[in-house]
Amino acid sequence: MAEETENDNNLVPANDRIIPINIEDQMKSAYIDYSMSVIVSRALPDARDGMKPVHRRVLYGMLDLGVTSGKPYKKSARIVGDVLGKYHPHGDSSVYDTMVRMAQDWSLRYPLVDGQGNYGSIDGDPPAAMRYTEARLKKIAEEMLSDINKDTVDFQNNFDDSLQEPTVLPTRIPNLLVNGASGIAVGMATNMAPHNLSEVIDGTIAFIDNRDIEVPELMQHIKGPDFPTGALIYGYAGVQDACNTGRGRIVMRAKAEIEATKSGREQIIVTEIPYQVNKANMIERTAELVNEKKLEGISAIRDESDRTGMRIVYDIKRDANANVVLNNLFKYTALQTSFSVNNIALVKGRPMLLNLKDMIHEFVEHRHDVIVRRTRYELAEAEKRAHILEGYLIALDHLDEVIKLIRNSDTPEDARVGLMEKFGLSDLQARAILDMTLRRLTGLERDKIKEEYAELMKTIDYLKSILEDEELRMKIIKDELIEIKEKYGDERRSQIVHSAEDMRMEDFIDDEEIVITISHNSYVKRTPLSEYKRQGRGGRGSIGTNTREEDFTEHIITASAHNYMLLFTEAGRCFWLRAFEIPEGSRTSRGRALQNIINVPKEEKIKAFILVKNLKDQEYLENNFIIMCTKKGTIKKTSLEAYSRPRANGINAININEGDQLIEACLTTGSSEIVMALRSGRAIRFNESTVRPMGRTATGVRGITLGAESDEVIGMISVNDSETTVLVVSEKGYGKRTDIEDYRVTNRGGKGVKTINVTDKTGELVAIKGVTDNEDLMIINKSGIVIRIAVEELRVMGRATQGVRLINLKDNDEIASITKVDREEESEEESELTEESTENGDSTSEENTDSNEE
Repeated sequence: MAEETENDNNLVPANDRIIPINIEDQMKSAYIDYSMSVIVSRALPDARDGMKPVHRRVLYGMLDLGVTSGKPYKKSARIVGDVLGKYHPHGDSSVYDTMVRMAQDWSLRYPLVDGQGNYGSIDGDPPAAMRYTEARLKKIAEEMLSDINKDTVDFQNNFDDSLQEPTVLPTRIPNLLVNGASGIAVGMATNMAPHNLSEVIDGTIAFIDNRDIEVPELMQHIKGPDFPTGALIYGYAGVQDACNTGRGRIVMRAKAEIEATKSGREQIIVTEIPYQVNKANMIERTAELVNEKKLEGISAIRDESDRTGMRIVYDIKRDANANVVLNNLFKYTALQTSFSVNNIALVKGRPMLLNLKDMIHEFVEHRHDVIVRRTRYELAEAEKRAHILEGYLIALDHLDEVIKLIRNSDTPEDARVGLMEKFGLSDLQARAILDMTLRRLTGLERDKIKEEYAELMKTIDYLKSILEDEELRMKIIKDELIEIKEKYGDERRSQIVHSAEDMRMEDFIDDEEIVITISHNSYVKRTPLSEYKRQGRGGRGSIGTNTREEDFTEHIITASAHNYMLLFTEAGRCFWLRAFEIPEGSRTSRGRALQNIINVPKEEKIKAFILVKNLKDQEYLENNFIIMCTKKGTIKKTSLEAYSRPRANGINAININEGDQLIEACLTTGSSEIVMALRSGRAIRFNESTVRPMGRTATGVRGITLGAESDEVIGMISVNDSETTVLVVSEKGYGKRTDIEDYRVTNRGGKGVKTINVTDKTGELVAIKGVTDNEDLMIINKSGIVIRIAVEELRVMGRATQGVRLINLKDNDEIASITKVDREEESEEESELTEESTENGDSTSEENTDSNEE
């Protein structure tokens, strides 16, 4: 280029056509132009409507083409071609891929396109070619486009200046929050999570009512993201970070249950997977890990998903712990993944990081602007119409003169000018009068014009009041949002569960009184205490739970939702559980397998429970003790402090000898008195101080001596005051209260004294409790029937009597469990079930057989 041209007649140095530019400056300038184009015109959504240009163009192109929700579907190729030719001069795949994604219910929380045909799958299958599929707008998408023809938003020229396209949509839906967005620009990226429409609208209304509202208050309405595929949000810290700052890491977990097959084998059933996870790839990768021996305990993986829903089955080997396998699946596979929130969107054309309040603020400001512009447009149209009607009314008032003037005019132009001059009409009014049809001159039509004018003046006054009153505009925004919520609002899909990092999860849970029930097969649930009503002694009870065959409720515990539960297995291991972590169920539901909640080995049964208010108070931990007893009569005392550091896989609480089992554990202050009872009807009372504190792994000392090989300890209580009476219950429904003083204090390790007169009619002893007049008893039998009676209805009687009937048992039913609950302060409805008289001369009198004491 530096050489001179070969044409000698036209010798012009080439340098004259070259502008020397520094390459560094040129690269900077060109790259900045490119990056700004990508940021503003491609990769980042607008904070007002949550749309990137391609999404906006697809929706507007479909509206332009007339493929609304009430019209027939049109070929996708037709829509794509229209959008390409008019608004989006890029590859057809960019438009079609955008439209496809807006039709997939696993990609968008609220899909905007109604697709017909193969639009791909959650397994990553590609959609059919655009010539095969069809589409139209969904109703919710039309809400985003409503009023677009009323000058509510600015329009700009398209790429060849032949048409106009909207710069933003006048959306009624806070789409940025509701459907989220993701995009990679130059030097920045965005990744915004979808949310529940009902929650977002509630939060937006709360913001409109109080502009100074803080993010934590908004989060009372908008709990967190709500993903299209459901699954669990594991932990709340990331959600709080994302809402407060606009950045945060949200951990998502698949919804998985552990179930047992008829053959006794365990399976992990996955019914929901994290957002944006490819199901087929996840299963394939899991199979590879199993083959590589990196995942142990899985014998087979099957995808049983169908049209009714997702179902992935992991068969567990017989010797494996399903809970451990599930934790490893969460650790090594996409069953647990994270969503990194980065809320960057365009605000007035500039990329900004937005928190929850900022995003709602931008939407409300945009919506307010739309309402103002819409009202101005409607006002101008109404005034224009009113102006014409005023002209009609003038013409009708001077009808004969108007007709005469028109008839005498040579041309329409002469008539127009004549009307304007004679009656003072505007050009618009004169033209409208000349265009009137003869039927408008009838009396009926004249009345209609007057009525229309009167209505129009009311409308004009209302529209002017909207423009003058900001509160009225905000009310309109709220009313339209409530209407949207009623039309399209739905339930949350993604459940938020706590994680180990969430130390303050209890802040989000009411500290209500609850009843925790645990069945023989370790199914657990919590129910509000208020669901159980008190009945009279001897009633038939009410259905307590629907259990599977050969299962029955074994333990009932009353607790506060914030309590810690220490769970002790028969093998002497201790596990921790917050009461609110237990899934809530109705009084008749079966509950959830305990193995789904904590890592209890399936061969071990939970035998004892202790409720603790706090594991952080050092003074409380050091001055309280746990006393445990075993079936063979061993007792052990350990400081509560030894159990104050929860571990996921539990700890050893007591060393259990072969053939023995842990059966009971009590929380004591160190100065209590202990009463232990045997199945044969004997009991022993001794001071707790005679048992010295030992370490966690010790075996303990003898608490009571068994009279026979077949005998065993059925329970233990600790007594701190003289008001407590000893309640014992036999397996056939008989029970009685006895003063603690009737049991003399002896040395631990003795054979005890008679506590109930065991006969064939009463059956053997099954429970011992320390009770007062201010408490109620809840009794449950093996068939699932529950009765609640007041302790004060049971009078105190002698130690060696057989007691009174507490519950009527049918056939061969037996009592399974007994618990005491505090009397509720409010009065309860008395049950209609009347107290039945005791049958066959049940003894309610004291039998003075204290001479049998040994």
